[in-house]
Amino acid sequence: MEKFTIHKGLVAPMDRDNVDTDAIIPKQFLKSIKRTGFGPNLFDEWRYLDKGEPGQDPASRKPNPDFVLNQARYAGASVLIARSNFGCGSSREHAPWALEQYGFRALIAPSFADIFFNNCFKNGVLPIVLPESQVARLFDEVHAFPGYQLTVDLERQVVIKPDGAELPFEVQPFRKYCLLNGFDDIGLTLRHAEKIKAFEAERLLVKPWLGRRI
Repeated sequence: MEKFTIHKGLVAPMDRDNVDTDAIIPKQFLKSIKRTGFGPNLFDEWRYLDKGEPGQDPASRKPNPDFVLNQARYAGASVLIARSNFGCGSSREHAPWALEQYGFRALIAPSFADIFFNNCFKNGVLPIVLPESQVARLFDEVHAFPGYQLTVDLERQVVIKPDGAELPFEVQPFRKYCLLNGFDDIGLTLRHAEKIKAFEAERLLVKPWLGRRI
């Protein structure tokens, strides 16, 4: 998992409440057994005018010109601001996969659905909760100023606006540690690889039959 320390990026506004995970990555794309390739289908039913299916070439699709991510001013955005209860609905981990693979590193909203919130941290995406009044102000500024960028400093736990104003946010210490070091669940386990190898070797000495293959 990629480390998250300081990230500066263009901001895109998702001006909707209660964006659920089926909107983030529709159910037909959950058929894939891979953890890659979901970025082109992020917000698929809003992003395209025709229905999408797994494996379909995005270049053959009809983009919706009114959808925010299809607007030229938001091309390459890596910070998404949203309204309340973002990521509600089913617990599919494909939702943060799609957001991360599209290019988003940080999400900012007044609130997130709990399971989605947890899944983001496990997949290198930082979900930031800010007061509704601050988020509303960010929406106003993003709409008013093309090319609007924010800097997210995880170590200091602040979002820095273009004018230098800082918006502090909370993050659990363990989640912060994992993101700063790029540790997903597997990475956390592999920190103890030598101890695991030593345990397995000792166990086979005591119970050698465990090493037999059928």
